[in-house]
Amino acid sequence: MGVHRQEWTCPLVRVSRCRTSARPCGRATHCGEAFSRIKEPSPVPESISVPALWQGRCQCGDHTYEASGVPDDPHLCSCRHCTRLSGAPAMAWVGFHKSALTWTSPAGEPSYFSTWPTLHRGSCQRCRTQLTSVADGSDMIMVTIFSLARGAELVPVGHSYRDEAMPWMTITLAPDPQRHT
Repeated sequence: MGVHRQEWTCPLVRVSRCRTSARPCGRATHCGEAFSRIKEPSPVPESISVPALWQGRCQCGDHTYEASGVPDDPHLCSCRHCTRLSGAPAMAWVGFHKSALTWTSPAGEPSYFSTWPTLHRGSCQRCRTQLTSVADGSDMIMVTIFSLARGAELVPVGHSYRDEAMPWMTITLAPDPQRHT
């Protein structure tokens, strides 16, 4: 007996309701799966309060860092490298000047490997968290948004390789601050 999902929409929440092929289950759970509630997109803030210091780390904590200054170009990327490395439809990145980022744990910088001849990715060798992306000749270092302790405050303003994104993926991007001048 297969499990099917029937989706319906109410004004506040979209709910996936479990159904068997014969009839609705009528319970809050079915085959151990709870109803999933998916909130509709919330309005995107026009601006954030920028802390003086951003702190981040890998999952296991071997690599910790601090970055100062205004974060640059928070965006999603759906290139084949990001999707394969993350196992997700996109990775979320934000940039800082290289001189503004300091590795603060005894482990220091993560291990780097090249996903392109001029692009190098940094990850923790212990827990394998993807942390950074650095392009040859750039004065910027990109960090994964959710390696930052306050990463949820950064809303993507762009989506690289959007045409390669999954067709079912819908994104609400923040207004581009450079267009508000």
